[in-house]
Amino acid sequence: MVSVEYHDDLKEVQSDAELARLLSCEVQSAPFDRLEWWRLLSEHCSVAARLVIARNGSGAVVLPLTGSGAHLTQLSNWYTFRFRPIISPGADAIALLTTLGRDLATKSRRLTLTGLPSEEADLVAAAFRKAGWIALREQSDVNHVLPLAGRDFTAFLAGRPGKLRTTLKRKSGKVATQVLTHFDPSVWDAYEDIYAESWKPEEGSPAFLRAFAEAEGTAGRLRLGVAHDPEGRAIAAQMWTVEGGTAFIHKLAHRENARPLSPGSVLSAALFLHVIDVDKVGLVDFGTGDDPYKRDWMEQVRPRWRLDLFRPQAPGNWPILARNAARLLAARAKRG
Repeated sequence: MVSVEYHDDLKEVQSDAELARLLSCEVQSAPFDRLEWWRLLSEHCSVAARLVIARNGSGAVVLPLTGSGAHLTQLSNWYTFRFRPIISPGADAIALLTTLGRDLATKSRRLTLTGLPSEEADLVAAAFRKAGWIALREQSDVNHVLPLAGRDFTAFLAGRPGKLRTTLKRKSGKVATQVLTHFDPSVWDAYEDIYAESWKPEEGSPAFLRAFAEAEGTAGRLRLGVAHDPEGRAIAAQMWTVEGGTAFIHKLAHRENARPLSPGSVLSAALFLHVIDVDKVGLVDFGTGDDPYKRDWMEQVRPRWRLDLFRPQAPGNWPILARNAARLLAARAKRG
């Protein structure tokens, strides 16, 4: 027997020992899969959680959603590298997700999930189709990663583009770098000041990012890098985290007027050195986005997918489905 539950209050989930453990760092080795991440989203980014949970006594599936009423979406925002359902080890995921989909059909007519890895996109689409939903899929983004395959930093660096290696050789002696494994308020203040003078758009939620960095520092997972020019001025800063054999690159910025010193590249090299030779990670994850500079450091690109799931019986979905069908027919006609 599979039961389906809905929780809008994360404290309810925290008080459930089985779910609290499943959604903790004991089981999950990426921040985006944990209850604490969703709590920070709710607290600092005005993203209201609605967790849909299916379990049968031997396992559970948690689908973290947001929104209310007819159209629900994934519980994530611009800080989330990827989205996926959280599945207990050994659980019958397809059966649990199918039952979840059937029950959710009584409460919502449309579900949009963005940022899914390929395997999870296949799984969710198959389960919801089995539950009677229409599943439309398209690529939403890309994820740049670096599998180390046993290489140390020297071997990794030897494989970087010649232009980058030349830049590092010429500029490393002009920039002093430091990598901290704890949260330092003064360094974080420097990061925020640097970010304000960088090429980056305005930060979406500085309070979220600081709270996350503080928590990761307490847990020992934070890698906070800062670079200084010859006069001692902080000119670049980056925030990474490390866990489960993976280094996640969350944020990076440098002052525009320091660009001739290439402080971002020099600081990146210092952090790669640390996570590869000290932390011994097997993978570096550069998050989403196809920024050209990522290709200098990363070696593989993985797709991220968007699933649009519709209940075909819901009249509110018919105009959307009709427009999509017309778009597909036009695309086929154009191809020949």
